[in-house]
Amino acid sequence: MGVVLLDGNAVRNFALDEAALIKAVDPQFKELDVNNDGVLSRSELRVALERLNLLETVGGFPVSKTPEELNALYQSAFEMFDMDHDGKVDLAEFREQLKQILLAVADGLGSSPMEMVVGDDSLLHAVVDREEEASSKKP
Repeated sequence: MGVVLLDGNAVRNFALDEAALIKAVDPQFKELDVNNDGVLSRSELRVALERLNLLETVGGFPVSKTPEELNALYQSAFEMFDMDHDGKVDLAEFREQLKQILLAVADGLGSSPMEMVVGDDSLLHAVVDREEEASSKKP
């Protein structure tokens, strides 16, 4: 974990850079696909969502939810990721939904830089890595 400086433009540029997104997202998908069948089941995707801690917090602060409320949120999230409604999430669906989440984060951040604490293996850390790489290539 580390403290980084991010703005919405950096997150948006990352989300729209297909090669960068694939480099960051595909390994996460493969790690989550524990049975190696090429798709994520409800339980495999739930592990990912629990790891991101998106549904149990608001603004990074824990909120109290009943198990029933959490289950409903996880079901709803799975339905969002399962774009073709075939009961599983393939790599293309996973990429697209994470892209949309990143674009929403970018909109929320706006253009003013903000200090954030991010995990070393998070998508936002991948944004920072991409920015640092681009900066090092400038003359």
